[in-house]
Amino acid sequence: MEIKKLSIIIPAYNEGPTIYKILDKIKGVSLINAIEKEIIIVNDCSADNTVERVKQYIKINSDLKIELIEHDKNKGKGAAIHTGIQVSTGDVIVIQDADLEYDPDEYNILIRPIINGVADVVYGSRFMGGNPHRILFFWHSIGNKFLTFLSNMFSNLNLTDMETCYKMFRSDVLKSIKLNEKRFGFEPEVTQKVARISKIRIYEVGISYYGRTFEEGKKINWKDGFHAIYCILRYGILR
Repeated sequence: MEIKKLSIIIPAYNEGPTIYKILDKIKGVSLINAIEKEIIIVNDCSADNTVERVKQYIKINSDLKIELIEHDKNKGKGAAIHTGIQVSTGDVIVIQDADLEYDPDEYNILIRPIINGVADVVYGSRFMGGNPHRILFFWHSIGNKFLTFLSNMFSNLNLTDMETCYKMFRSDVLKSIKLNEKRFGFEPEVTQKVARISKIRIYEVGISYYGRTFEEGKKINWKDGFHAIYCILRYGILR
């Protein structure tokens, strides 16, 4: 598949301290085949200086294509992703958190199976491969594996990391899916729905993971885990 542009969707909520760092990392990435980068930042009504930092960054880096979209109220990560999908113009779309847990240097690892014409969707797994992974919370890892196992039961996939942020899609595939979940239910919903697309080709590649602690700004908690279970059941059983 010929890919001319990659759309990078960044949902941002109170990411003032790190947003410019992740943008620097994205700017420094040289995509294979000279693929163009389109960065779409969706500010989900942050209460900090996220917007100011982004506007300042855009002014200083005019050579980088960055679009800033602002929600007038906090709608959730999923809603921010929906907004980004709607305005994206790339051939391929990837989700990028505004923190520093995932490394944009690995876009080329994700995009290669699509370029080679063997994949329509590629998941970046934190649980496979020989890349560095920060050691953090035991119960979070058990929770992630349980959610992936449950998701696989209903999707009939054999993913190792359903909850990963790094999901890359051919844009026509992702835009063909009607998404409902406004907050952290995006991951299980999109997984269940993409798995039902006829003749879909889903691949998984190993990626690095530089996880954050709650003190460092991690936002996922046990309530989000229970909602993920609800979403798996809702979109896996009640089709």
